[in-house]
Amino acid sequence: MTPTSAYAAVMLAAGIGIPVLAALNAQLGQRLGSPFAAGVILFVVALCAGIVVLLLTGPAPILKAPQVPRHLFLAGLLVAFYILSITFVAPRFGVGNAVFFVLLGQLISAAAIDHFGLFGAQISPLSLARAGGITLMAAGVWLTQQV
Repeated sequence: MTPTSAYAAVMLAAGIGIPVLAALNAQLGQRLGSPFAAGVILFVVALCAGIVVLLLTGPAPILKAPQVPRHLFLAGLLVAFYILSITFVAPRFGVGNAVFFVLLGQLISAAAIDHFGLFGAQISPLSLARAGGITLMAAGVWLTQQV
């Protein structure tokens, strides 16, 4: 397996996990009577898993955190927003519909980040072919949600 195919496999697994995460956490939020309590539980479990992986791979890199630009920590707020919003919205709007709009937002955001090289990303200009591909992907995701 090449590194590229391994990366693709990991990201495919992550993509498969997103709707599962949405469904599980939405159900947890409903059973607890609070999507926000479900979000907190999810973050506690994620933090524990992250600590275990950090300890297994060597905790030294965490000591560099005070030297990194503060705006990079906003990613944590974005994760919190995603988790809390999907946990709240999915049971009311449907997991498929919620994930559809997440995917649409990801396509738009990823295209802009790549086109302009935002946040240090490798520049990949938005060509007509790439825009068409993104449009086809968005249309495909939309089609999956039609009854």
